[in-house]
Amino acid sequence: MSIRNTSSVDGVRLALLTSRLQSVARAMMNTLARTGRSGILNTARDFSCCIVTARGELLAMAESLPIHVMSGPDLMAQAMLEFHPEVAKGDAFLHNSPYHGNSHAADHTLLVPVVDGGEHRYTLMVKAHQADCGNAAPTTYSADATDVYAEGALIFPCVQIQRDYEDVADIVRMCRMRIRVPDQWWGDYLAMLGAARIGERMMFELGEEIGWDVLDEYRREWFDYSERCMIEAISRLPAESVTYETCHDPFPGIPDGVTIKVVVDVDPIEKRIRVDLRHNDDCQPSGLNLTESTARTAAMIGVFNSLGPGVPPNAGSFRRLEVLLRDNCIVGRPTHPYSCSVSTTNLADRLTNAVQGAFASIGDGYGMAETGAAMPPAWGVISGRDPRHGHRAYINQIFLPSVTGGAGGPVTDGWLTIGHVGNAGMMLRDSVEIDEMHHPIRIERQHILPDTEGAGRRRGAPAALVEYGPTHAAMDVMYGSDGAVHAAKGVRGGGAGATSAQFLRRADGELVELPPVARVTLQVGETIVSHSTGGGGYGHPRDREPDLVLHDVMDGLVTSGRARTVYGLDTALPTKNP
Repeated sequence: MSIRNTSSVDGVRLALLTSRLQSVARAMMNTLARTGRSGILNTARDFSCCIVTARGELLAMAESLPIHVMSGPDLMAQAMLEFHPEVAKGDAFLHNSPYHGNSHAADHTLLVPVVDGGEHRYTLMVKAHQADCGNAAPTTYSADATDVYAEGALIFPCVQIQRDYEDVADIVRMCRMRIRVPDQWWGDYLAMLGAARIGERMMFELGEEIGWDVLDEYRREWFDYSERCMIEAISRLPAESVTYETCHDPFPGIPDGVTIKVVVDVDPIEKRIRVDLRHNDDCQPSGLNLTESTARTAAMIGVFNSLGPGVPPNAGSFRRLEVLLRDNCIVGRPTHPYSCSVSTTNLADRLTNAVQGAFASIGDGYGMAETGAAMPPAWGVISGRDPRHGHRAYINQIFLPSVTGGAGGPVTDGWLTIGHVGNAGMMLRDSVEIDEMHHPIRIERQHILPDTEGAGRRRGAPAALVEYGPTHAAMDVMYGSDGAVHAAKGVRGGGAGATSAQFLRRADGELVELPPVARVTLQVGETIVSHSTGGGGYGHPRDREPDLVLHDVMDGLVTSGRARTVYGLDTALPTKNP
């Protein structure tokens, strides 16, 4: 697609309207954070909001999770118009189908068309991870689900949940009957709806203030500007075609694990990047299969991570990026009834890592190492009954700071608070006090594990340990932890990060190793111990500046022995105070 003549672009107007539209998405985010009922929303903030055009082009987003919004809003908006060709003011649609553009069934999404004067102007999207989505087991991540029926989630392929601003009661009743802790779901639904309607009101106000025709011209200018930024970034890259492989651990349904293969083609002449994912396994009897949106998005995240800052992620810059998928592929377009329950984390993270690693193969200064794997018990879904509150049922995913393993890059060390690569640090970590107040749980300890970083000129982030258990009654914990077999790899001479592990600590203190995917029932007096993964390093560790190594030793991230043997530090090392 050629770029329009933009000589008349008003740069000030472009900046101001970009800020105005981002403020709409930010207001939606703030509403959801302040009114959501579950800990996933009001504490961890596992949600995203964005604005797409009437044709489904991503226009603006706030501090959203990349795995939610890079691709998916476009596919879901197109599905809305396919299933509902005529939309009206006051409509709202509930969408969570992994076969029609959504990420996974746990991410309930509200789509609200902005209709003014009978014309569909824009679509607002509010995506929020649910504490429960009706799965057969008390978790929203069914890694061992052989198909969508074993997964058990309620699937809503863009169904109408509001008409003329009134709820379609049939859909609401279905959710309240099937979803655990229905009042919690109802509160989160109302929070999502409030966020979308506030965004709708602000869009009406903006359209009235400056005119829809001005917004249409802005959209064209913003997309063209973003495309030019992408062209400039690609022009700085060498022409290369790189194949890179990485592996996900063995899981239920995939006893040999999964090898992910990407082919990245960079064409600085045509100013295009192509990521080919077609040379991978077919869908598997496992919850790890990616959806079309998460496969496409995971590859796109790897590209944008490798390009560096300065390229706005929207439909304009996306014009220069092509992701090739095939049907019935584990990292492609899944076919019903394969399960995609865990499609936002495990294989998606491995796919992003493969793209980052491919760019690192081009030369020093490009790409990144691999980010540590996700979903250890410290990010488990806990459930049970709380004797402190009349044995009331509870279910929630906790987000304790055990997913730390950011990847080393060309100029910076790994990000300690990344969460996982598709999260990009946008979620918050749980407050210990809030978790213990809301649930019958005690967080026994959480700390960084020294010498677990992927060593490098720019090291990966170290791993962390979290230990917790129930205080008043038995508690179920469900998790699906990758990285016990295949560590996050380093690139360009960098080392791998530490592998993951998980243990049950019995009441007598005995430690029992746990499998990577499990539903564990903890009795009072027992705890679960979660070791996360470290991130891979970038460049040879002997090239790391001595003062940075010394700083890591003083911070307790690296021991003096490792500083000497791995990094070659020969400076006298002071003893760190306990």
